[in-house]
Amino acid sequence: MKNEWRKKEKEFYLPGNKPRIVNVPEFSFFTIKGQGNPNSAEFAEAIAVLYSLSYAVKMSFRKGNAPIGYEDYTVYPLEGLWDLTEDGRSKNQLDKNELIYTIMIRQPDFVSEEFALKIIDQVKKAKPHPLLEIVKFEKLTDGACIQILHIGSFDEEPKSFALMNQFRNEQDIHLKTRIHREIYLSDARNTDPSKLKTVLRIMTD
Repeated sequence: MKNEWRKKEKEFYLPGNKPRIVNVPEFSFFTIKGQGNPNSAEFAEAIAVLYSLSYAVKMSFRKGNAPIGYEDYTVYPLEGLWDLTEDGRSKNQLDKNELIYTIMIRQPDFVSEEFALKIIDQVKKAKPHPLLEIVKFEKLTDGACIQILHIGSFDEEPKSFALMNQFRNEQDIHLKTRIHREIYLSDARNTDPSKLKTVLRIMTD
């Protein structure tokens, strides 16, 4: 039976529209780090590279090179860790050119580092791209977090962050870092901005 993250891992990917505390364990990801406007062509290319790797893992069984423990699954959604440069923090308004990001797609537990590197080499040969040279396979742990489901455009996210910060202050919870995570449940290319669904997550002590 196919492993469906929407059904089996709702606590991490399908929160409600009110802030809630969640403890996120260690997961494995293909990641690409960069800086700049997420509306740029380079950012779109980075997303495409991550999906090419993720689908290469999913389709590995068809080529007879699936890893031990492979089971069919739904590819996980795109995620991103977001920060600002020092110059960006000093500005009164958000300058998207000053954004620092790590975008990523989670991989199933059966994907080892050895297999992930094999997939990267495989994709380099089949679909060469300069960004494949900076892709990493990393294990990341968010730990204790406050998260919420934001429905609407990315530019309206401050409304949801305000709700999370109000909740954090009421519960006397301290931020661990200014970096936050976003999980994109909608395809922004063909979804009305008012209907975009994004999980927002801030990490706490």
